[in-house]
Amino acid sequence: MKISREVKTAILVILGVLLLVFLINYLKGVNLFDSTSKYHTEFEYNSLNASSPVTIKGNNIGKIDAITYDYKTGKTKVTISVDKNLNFPKNSKIRMYETGLMGGNGLAIIPGDSSENAKSGDLLESEVEFGLVTSLSKNFSGLSENLDTTLQSVDTLLGNLNKLVVDDSEIGLRRTMAELNATIVSFKNTSNNLNSLLAKNDKDLTSAIKNFNSITADMATVTNDLKTVELSKTVAELDNTLLNINAMMSDIKSGNGSLGKLLQDEGLYNNLEGASKQLEQLLQDMKLNPKRYVHFSLFGKKAKQYDAEGNEVKEKN
Repeated sequence: MKISREVKTAILVILGVLLLVFLINYLKGVNLFDSTSKYHTEFEYNSLNASSPVTIKGNNIGKIDAITYDYKTGKTKVTISVDKNLNFPKNSKIRMYETGLMGGNGLAIIPGDSSENAKSGDLLESEVEFGLVTSLSKNFSGLSENLDTTLQSVDTLLGNLNKLVVDDSEIGLRRTMAELNATIVSFKNTSNNLNSLLAKNDKDLTSAIKNFNSITADMATVTNDLKTVELSKTVAELDNTLLNINAMMSDIKSGNGSLGKLLQDEGLYNNLEGASKQLEQLLQDMKLNPKRYVHFSLFGKKAKQYDAEGNEVKEKN
């Protein structure tokens, strides 16, 4: 099958147009065959370069495409490209962080909690994480000021020490040495007095030490005696005694035995109470009418008789 000249011309024109579109987009920085998604963010200053890594959860997933300065807002606009297969929430942030002590920064995508995923071309919020190097650089001025103050204090101290050593007056080094010498002499006298005191009381100290040793030996003897005591046997006997007491108290509580019946039997209690009342009445009657119970007659007169109500009973002739 032969292709006509017109068809060939049309194919060449179409291919030329496609090539022209590809070249124009390529010159604009847009790769039609690129399989990445692009996102944008802004920072107040620029500490990045084209080789700075782009990571998420510690994994390298992209690169920096462009770093431009926005003259209107005064901010640095950064464009990153990541794999199209990467999905993350729309409210995620892009954090600038230090990659090490030797300098250099990178970008990390910090996922948010939105249910909607970010789309290519979105402008994401940014934040800056200050690391060790940044903190040291910020605090270096304060550290240097404190160091200057410390060095000035040390210099003043050394100057005063020089004055003390060089000064030969009464308020200088000689006076200090004299006071130190007096302190040493006083300490020496105290030591001598202590030695003299120990020498005078040597016998008493020796006797006290002997007494202490004797007391210690006696304590050891007492301890050995306590070890030999059959403590377990004594405890066992005490336990048996307590058991017997518990059994006796249980019998008393249940009404067994004389004491138990005395405490538990209400009839016996009532009888004792009645007898007590009758005895009380008898004593009262003896006190009021002693003639009823005690009769004394010198001539052998017969004693009068009384009934239960206390009336005199006359004898029948």
